[in-house]
Amino acid sequence: MRVKKYVAATMPEAMHQIRKELGVDAVILNSKEVRNGKLFGLFKKRNIEVIAALDPEPKMPKPKVKNELPDINIDKKTGNSHVKNDSNVLNEIKQLKKLVEFQNQQVKSKFSTQYNIVYQHLMSQEVSESLAAEIVNSIIEKHGENNDFDQHTIFQDTMKEITNRISSLSFEGITYDKKIIHFVGPTGVGKTTSIAKVAAKSMLKDQKKVAFITADTYRIAAIEQLKTYAQILDVPLEVAYDIKDYKNAVEKFSDFDLILVDTAGRNFRDERFVHELKQSIDFNNEIETYLVLSLTAKPNDLQKISEQFKHIPIKEYIFTKIDETRQYGSMLNIALANKTGIAYMTNGQDVPDDIIKPNPQKISEYIVGEYRDE
Repeated sequence: MRVKKYVAATMPEAMHQIRKELGVDAVILNSKEVRNGKLFGLFKKRNIEVIAALDPEPKMPKPKVKNELPDINIDKKTGNSHVKNDSNVLNEIKQLKKLVEFQNQQVKSKFSTQYNIVYQHLMSQEVSESLAAEIVNSIIEKHGENNDFDQHTIFQDTMKEITNRISSLSFEGITYDKKIIHFVGPTGVGKTTSIAKVAAKSMLKDQKKVAFITADTYRIAAIEQLKTYAQILDVPLEVAYDIKDYKNAVEKFSDFDLILVDTAGRNFRDERFVHELKQSIDFNNEIETYLVLSLTAKPNDLQKISEQFKHIPIKEYIFTKIDETRQYGSMLNIALANKTGIAYMTNGQDVPDDIIKPNPQKISEYIVGEYRDE
């Protein structure tokens, strides 16, 4: 079942959003009045919050057939018979359907049917072909000659394999060891909003004194957006048009616990823009840099962008818009390819709520967990 929250000014607007996205078969689970602008009680606005749901595979009424016999199981220990539970029957049918689908692909696959299901799932999650094959081969090797494993166990082992592969990477996020924090990444990935979320968490949870610097002078909207967050959070902001402005701003905020720097968002598939970024920002040993990437982008584009930053010391990645996709394999591809961990994931526009502190287990659950629990 797909469940989603909608916030709108009126109930008719919310219903329009629900019908547009989920369709006319969606049902309302709950609705209530909420107020936005929860940071320090500013800019409160009354809205309607509606929780709606849609079952993508609704149970159809079972046709009546004369002399229809129930599905009966015989207990091997007691000899007693009992009718199968409907949910168990449906689950078995789903598994059989998957087996049949992947059996048809078996001629082209180098894996047996049960393992091919896992391999195809990893591919559907946009895990790279070579990495998906490595993961499945590792599981097969660990299972050895014993092939008597059900699908649930195989997927559990897949989660463990993914978790083990990324456990050596860093998932620290901001630890306050360094005062100056740079956020770099392409335009439109949610870099400025991510900065606001990190700032709010640092102020509210860790009681840190925070300041903003923006070097994104290519877009007026980016400056105005950060100014709005600065006003709401009561955080000072300096605009740096060149390296001199940047150094002056850093000096001005020397008494602050944390200086968050919003860099220019450009098409970083073009190497010259990375070079321009290095000329306008002082990447030295006293700073930490996080590369912000959107999971809605194509895997090849994400990998290309991350490769362009190989000459800049990226501590960890921030993956945004995870609520706008159902493919999470790019996180695994990029983290392992570049041996760089993940600081945060963001799943919405709400500040400061929609930010997740990941760990290896959580990443593996995003990639495998939904399929495992079907």
